[in-house]
Amino acid sequence: MARPALIVVDVQMDFCPGGGLAIEHGDEIVPRLNGVIRAFERAGFPIFFTRDWHPPDHCSFKNQGGKWPPHCVMGTPGARFHPDLRVPPGSAVISKASERDFEAYSAFQGTDLAQRLREEKVKEVFLGGLATDYCVKESCLDALASGFSVNVIEDCAKGVNVRKGDSALALDAMAAGGARMTTSTDVIKFVSAQQ
Repeated sequence: MARPALIVVDVQMDFCPGGGLAIEHGDEIVPRLNGVIRAFERAGFPIFFTRDWHPPDHCSFKNQGGKWPPHCVMGTPGARFHPDLRVPPGSAVISKASERDFEAYSAFQGTDLAQRLREEKVKEVFLGGLATDYCVKESCLDALASGFSVNVIEDCAKGVNVRKGDSALALDAMAAGGARMTTSTDVIKFVSAQQ
């Protein structure tokens, strides 16, 4: 039987206020995400947590000619999940962008996520996390390209907004690609009805 899966994208300390690449109010999505995580946990549906897991000299960093300040360096406090994020025991963690010369905004780039979703008989995924305009957007578009139905949980995502309006443009791009926009409340109702 086909099951939905939840993909929680990069809710790491460096993307939250005070971090190396802080997203304004990025930590405010955590309580709503936790509600969705609990619903998936109760239903026994798969949950995947993704994380940037960069080497110290990653190509995306400014000191290597990239566009970002150093962030989410593997094994550092900034790479840890937000301490209030609910990560149930046994949850799958997908590390990405762990090679020095390989940028990977998408959770599907250079990982076995698509294969693992298919092994779990998943056809539909729900996405939330950080950041709307980069890793959430690219993960969404790759999930669609891999043949999955995608639902973006709008109130469980925040953007970097390097340029004003980037997050709104990202949501438009995801919808144009075939993703559905939803809310944490509606997702919890949907998942609860599947039990």
